[in-house]
Amino acid sequence: MRRRSISPAIAAMAAAAAIAGCGGGSSDSPDSPAAANSPAGGYATTPSSSASMDAAPTRAATIRTQHGALGTFLADGQGRTLYLWEADTGSSSTCSGACAEAWPPALTSATPRAAGDVKASLLGTTKRSDGTTEVTYAGHPLYRYAGDRTPGDTAGQGSQGFGAGWYVLDTSGDKIDAD
Repeated sequence: MRRRSISPAIAAMAAAAAIAGCGGGSSDSPDSPAAANSPAGGYATTPSSSASMDAAPTRAATIRTQHGALGTFLADGQGRTLYLWEADTGSSSTCSGACAEAWPPALTSATPRAAGDVKASLLGTTKRSDGTTEVTYAGHPLYRYAGDRTPGDTAGQGSQGFGAGWYVLDTSGDKIDAD
């Protein structure tokens, strides 16, 4: 019987494939650094025909405080600023489609966690029309702004996009309006 030898390059590729197939799950949870660099920061956005959807969060979202020129305001676990939208009435989210692409909702897969000066008693959730679960604070659905590039940015503050005002929230759940 004749044996064939496998080239070193093929052997190396097979070994790499075997190693890549092993190992644990992804670390791209909403609070991981890799998720912070994704377009929606590890949170799913409302699907549309022109946008791809990030994976849904794999654990509870953390809501914490951030300090900046506007004072102390709410942020997600990566320090990205969270906003309320004045068009939302009650705890129901009305931002979807193009709105949710520009203002991705803060999603969670479990009861959200409070950190910093955030009041756990004010945290809640609401079901979105696409079936995902969005974090609320003092009854306000929470969103990030796609134009905020780094943790602590507040470029969305005071925007009137999609027909109503967008504002950061203080720890009492009130909008911070610098005007």
